[in-house]
Amino acid sequence: MFKTPQEMADFIKSFQPSVKANKSGYEIRTKVLDMAKDQTWSSYGFKFGAWESSSKKEGDEVVTKVTMPEIPTAEDVLKTAETFYNFVSGKDNKK
Repeated sequence: MFKTPQEMADFIKSFQPSVKANKSGYEIRTKVLDMAKDQTWSSYGFKFGAWESSSKKEGDEVVTKVTMPEIPTAEDVLKTAETFYNFVSGKDNKK
């Protein structure tokens, strides 16, 4: 099992939660931006999975229409991040 008491203490310590110092503003904004990116692309993935396709006859031709969601841009991610950040900071965007 354990050869020394120190090995046992180190093993038990590995299960203890670690306490970390508060995050800086940069770290918080980076985390919010990462969450916004994940949310935006997850939303796109759900929309992509439900894209539409329809076919109909117009005169002598069969016309197929495919409606797919737009790929998110950096602006979309930043808008989502701003929404998250306003929620965390307690700002209300309702007018």
